[in-house]
Amino acid sequence: MTTNVGTLDRILRAALGLVLLYFAFFSGLHLFAEPLIKYGTAVVGIVMLATSTIKMCPLYAIFGIKTCREC
Repeated sequence: MTTNVGTLDRILRAALGLVLLYFAFFSGLHLFAEPLIKYGTAVVGIVMLATSTIKMCPLYAIFGIKTCREC
């Protein structure tokens, strides 16, 4: 696994992941009462947090994209 996610990308992914998890479980919005939307949003949020943590995005690897300067 090679690193392909830069610092700014990691920060944005972590923030988006946390926001999505908040919306899925704590927002109380009517849209997120639907199980498919609620758990789909939670899965995307977890994936965003995971790719932020491990500094590697599988889609970036497939398409040859790198947002980090060091790698």
